[in-house]
Amino acid sequence: MTDPITKGVHHVGLTVPDVAKTAQFFIDILKMKEVRRRPEYPAVFVSDGAVMITLWQAEDPANATPFDRRANIGLHHLALAVADAGQLAALHDRLGAAVDVEIEFAPEALGTTAFRHMMCRIPGGIRIEFIAPVTEGTP
Repeated sequence: MTDPITKGVHHVGLTVPDVAKTAQFFIDILKMKEVRRRPEYPAVFVSDGAVMITLWQAEDPANATPFDRRANIGLHHLALAVADAGQLAALHDRLGAAVDVEIEFAPEALGTTAFRHMMCRIPGGIRIEFIAPVTEGTP
């Protein structure tokens, strides 16, 4: 068997209707660091130290077609890892209090796996799933 050619995700690029508002979500709520800003694109790059997310400003957000996960080809959602179920629960509380965040479902078991997950839509409508491993004694 040969080794895979790729070595994980370097970055994910997302087109959003309001790059400043979406960047603030990643920085304020998820505590990511701003890596770079390119006003001429415009784009903002944020990172959690493991993955970088490039946020691109849609040219004409008022006339952009929102993504429909059941009808469009493309990114269905972005899944980000969280350290543990306790942090997932705390993140759920933060997201519930955040402006322009719609929680699709609260933390729950991910089938019969040893993970819990939740799903939300962040400012701009992008779906993000957060996944955490279940440890001994986690409900």
